[in-house]
Amino acid sequence: QVQLVESGGGLVQAGDSLRLSCAASGRTFSSYAMGWFRQAPGKEREFVAAISWSGGMTNYADSVKGRFTISRDNARNTVVLQMNSLNPEDTGVYYCAAGRGYISTASNRYDYWGQGTQVTVSS
Repeated sequence: QVQLVESGGGLVQAGDSLRLSCAASGRTFSSYAMGWFRQAPGKEREFVAAISWSGGMTNYADSVKGRFTISRDNARNTVVLQMNSLNPEDTGVYYCAAGRGYISTASNRYDYWGQGTQVTVSS
């Protein structure tokens, strides 16, 4: 069982940066691939970024490549999403997720989810 709690969301202007954190409970955190997803109002949840259990592999949605960076610290049971050059299209609720196996862009491959943190980017 893994419990996830996101933090770091907020209201920013276009071009600003935000750093989202996800704190995980459970002694098996290091065995899980971790992902970030987001959901904008009226839209389906979409993949943002993922990182393997070791941190050696990452994957990003095309819309965030070069702007967002995912990282993890297994000693502290945390995963971070650094978001730079934000634009209004990045607005949404951001969710942290944990899943066994290889990293995936598919939400149904993740077993545990946080409650989400709101990110709003004004133009």
